[in-house]
Amino acid sequence: MDKKILRKEGIAKLQELASHKQRKQKKETIILQLLFSSRIWQKATCIGVIRATGIELDTQPIFKRAFAEGKKIVVPKAPQDRILTFHPVTEKTEYLLSSFGVEEPLVFEKVVKDEIDLLIVPGLIFSSEGYRIGFGGGYYDRFLKDFQGPTVSLAFGEQIRDDWQPENFDIPVAKIITDFRNEVFYE
Repeated sequence: MDKKILRKEGIAKLQELASHKQRKQKKETIILQLLFSSRIWQKATCIGVIRATGIELDTQPIFKRAFAEGKKIVVPKAPQDRILTFHPVTEKTEYLLSSFGVEEPLVFEKVVKDEIDLLIVPGLIFSSEGYRIGFGGGYYDRFLKDFQGPTVSLAFGEQIRDDWQPENFDIPVAKIITDFRNEVFYE
């Protein structure tokens, strides 16, 4: 199936879910409880995560929990050369809305890839084998090409689909945590 069509369908499903706030919040609670109780979360000291848009899984509880536990949070920026860079943030960090509609930190300090020991990878659609379809920029696939740390995606059950084939440049995440049957793939 064509990725452009899949992206449109994925966005439509997330918009539909976002219109049912209580249902979405229940699903987020399940996913976040599974994340916070996982070994990869407990071991992590530096976590890479986006500031989610309104239709995506709300990442604010991740920031809050990480700060409370003394973990370092790094947030990506997508510069002109199309290579993601990650920047440490605090509870006081200010953000600017990017041209992609994603909040990026107004900080210049960068962290090296090796410092990130848990990368939470966003996406629209996920296969049960860990492959993902993102929003179409290819930023995460380029970043993941030589990233050695643990990767996880947090996905609503509605985002899991196996009716598509990954391309040769697609890089799977090591784990998907979903509310669908309260599952953790690859634990």
